[in-house]
Amino acid sequence: MTPVVSVKELMRDMLDPASDYIFDAVKVVTTKSGTVETVPKTDEDWQKLRIGATTIAEGVYLLKIPRPFAPPGDENASTGPEATELSPAQIKAKLERDPVLWNAKIEALRNVGREVLEIVKKKDTAALWDASYDLDQACESCHLQYWYPGDPALLQKVDRQLQELYEKGQSAPKPRKP
Repeated sequence: MTPVVSVKELMRDMLDPASDYIFDAVKVVTTKSGTVETVPKTDEDWQKLRIGATTIAEGVYLLKIPRPFAPPGDENASTGPEATELSPAQIKAKLERDPVLWNAKIEALRNVGREVLEIVKKKDTAALWDASYDLDQACESCHLQYWYPGDPALLQKVDRQLQELYEKGQSAPKPRKP
């Protein structure tokens, strides 16, 4: 099998949009007018979830095909004095040092896709909240290992941005578990 796109493009164009079907299915938004909880209600809502879960459960295995981590010439945000990301070469070196860890991250994400497929069969809205959290953890666990590993300044920046959104009433973020 020959890949068509890099890991970065596969994430951007396929896996991330698929995850949005799950993240957007359950949420709480707090505004000055009050709090609005979103959960799937219609067959169309559940179909979107099924599409997202299927795409993640099957599509994440495309990451097992050796491919570049970024398009040619794209070095991520890995240069300069305030670089916040690893370069594609650094990511590749990490994967080559421990391919078992890479595959474990892939399996963790696949398991969330499978979890959501089961939730869709049962139309279990309550379980979907936990699955959304599980998806966030699977994504962030991999990102912290291969994209912006343990960068305390970046993590603080992300936490500040989430807090600012919350304070503006744009969303009510679920706190990260340590």
